[in-house]
Amino acid sequence: MRHRKKGRKLGRTWSHRKATLRNMVTAFFDLGQIETTDAKAKELRSLAERLVTIAKRGSDDLAARRQVLRVVRSKKVVAKLFDEIAPRYADRPGGYTRIIKVQGGRRGDAAPLSILQFVMEPVTFKERKPRLAEEPDEVIRAGAEQAPSDGAEVAVDGAAEETPAEGVGGGEVVSDASSDEGVSPSGDVSPSGDQETKEG
Repeated sequence: MRHRKKGRKLGRTWSHRKATLRNMVTAFFDLGQIETTDAKAKELRSLAERLVTIAKRGSDDLAARRQVLRVVRSKKVVAKLFDEIAPRYADRPGGYTRIIKVQGGRRGDAAPLSILQFVMEPVTFKERKPRLAEEPDEVIRAGAEQAPSDGAEVAVDGAAEETPAEGVGGGEVVSDASSDEGVSPSGDVSPSGDQETKEG
């Protein structure tokens, strides 16, 4: 099991892999985009976005600048990252880069290629829909729990609460929940005490 072994090995030792990613992230910040294999682009994106997030702390933060200098090899590129790149993404909560797949493979070994580049579009947030205070199911349950204290029976079944839409069928369903003897609201007494349909 590969527990706690996140990341791609890229066919290299740890020191070689670290040096490769450091060189690539330096070139990426300097040029703004880089073309490489899919696997390297995915590893590079993770490292680059972490460094941009650190740089967003501001150019006055010396600890953040030194933390980035441990990875990026050029002081000129670090200055560009802190002064130009990070302020551009001050309002964006992550997702500073995109990977674009290149049609066809690399000439020679047909390795799948990708272009890693910065996202230039401004960030837009969707408006959130306001949530209702209570869901309809909760309202029905709350009404069923609060029984009237005068002893009248309240029907909670769906059949007693259903009323047909206006203009459809022309009738109205009257339930026997209003009295125990089967008396409808109009005063008619049904012998069986069941629901009856009154023409409107």
